[in-house]
Amino acid sequence: MAKKGMIEQNEHRKKLVKKYAAKRAALKTITKNADAPMEERFRAQLELAELPRNGSKVRVRNRCEVTGRPRAYYRKLKMSRIALRDLGNSGQIPGIVKSSW
Repeated sequence: MAKKGMIEQNEHRKKLVKKYAAKRAALKTITKNADAPMEERFRAQLELAELPRNGSKVRVRNRCEVTGRPRAYYRKLKMSRIALRDLGNSGQIPGIVKSSW
């Protein structure tokens, strides 16, 4: 089980990303527009730097919904390999059976 503080910190980051997503996207389009004047692009870059760092999408860590484990995460299932194995062996995930040959 992951530390509660790390899980909470990640949830806080998710909220900030949602809050600043539109503003961040608008500023990024201005900075990447080669036809825009240099002063406008520079001003947009400064405004982008003023936004909170945790509002950036890359700061969010994928974590297991069951245990909070940050590694060996399956995106499709939103859980780690260990949680997947435990739930699969106990028969709580339909369609997953232990393999043997």
